[in-house]
Amino acid sequence: MGDQLVSNHNVNDVKPTSLNRMIGQSAVIEQVRVALDASHMDGQKFPNALMVGPPGVGKTQLCHIIAAEMASDVHECLGSTLSNASDLFALLLAAKDKDVVYIDEIHSAPKKDIFVTLLLAIDQMKVVLSGKNRSPQSLPLANFTLLLSTTEEYLVPRPLSDRCMLLRLGYYSNEELTTLLLNRVRSLGWDIHEEILPQIAQRSRGTPRLGLRLLQSCFRCCRSEGESTITTRHLLRACELEQLDELGLGPTEQQYLGIVAEGPTRLNVIASRIGLPSRTVSEVTESFLIRAGLIGKDEQGRRCLTEAGHRHLSESQ
Repeated sequence: MGDQLVSNHNVNDVKPTSLNRMIGQSAVIEQVRVALDASHMDGQKFPNALMVGPPGVGKTQLCHIIAAEMASDVHECLGSTLSNASDLFALLLAAKDKDVVYIDEIHSAPKKDIFVTLLLAIDQMKVVLSGKNRSPQSLPLANFTLLLSTTEEYLVPRPLSDRCMLLRLGYYSNEELTTLLLNRVRSLGWDIHEEILPQIAQRSRGTPRLGLRLLQSCFRCCRSEGESTITTRHLLRACELEQLDELGLGPTEQQYLGIVAEGPTRLNVIASRIGLPSRTVSEVTESFLIRAGLIGKDEQGRRCLTEAGHRHLSESQ
């Protein structure tokens, strides 16, 4: 297994390429499976879809699996790279029948031009080119599939989202993450003590991307010592380097809990003591702490530790 271990150095060297190999997201997978079956039966393209969910839960991976199942090419970009409608024209015009046009983080695109262009593209299968010294020119588009993804569903205009099948992805359970990590390790040919996989899953916050990142860190620690089997010692070393505790909390979250442990505290005070903007603390730092049930809010909106939060702090000291 030692030679196999170093043949694939990155967790992203292998990825699922079919719906049957995808772990978790069972409701979404069933939606996609039915749509794929209908598309194949009728010889039609896959329906336009909007994938909604937190970062790192597999939206982009699902897009590529759909394209693979349809034997279609993918034309993709980030919403933030589309500064105006002209940037979108090349992407749409390159697509052939049944190809997939994928725009990741569509909410980050400029609103007016991009969304008007997309609505025209999927409703009338055309784009309209215009300029200062020429009259508008209409160009036909192929019968492509538009796949969009977002972490901010409320920022996607309803006229666009209402024209798409909604695929809502959520966080993974520790059991699903353990299975996902095991499948990835086996595909990579890495030698690992499998009992550490649930421990990696526990530190992954329900997010495959974080679990795979920690698995990669374990691999680096293993190889840095010239060893070929990933063990608990390598996991502990990886957590030490990344300053992660048993729940995968990093230094900022740990500092947050330490502040709130002193008593109910207002958000602006916490942000000031941590040295981050209040919005960053509320939208980034707090999100998992609340979801994990470690903190709550009192009637005045002050943050306070829950019983689970007190227990975690006492166990981690």
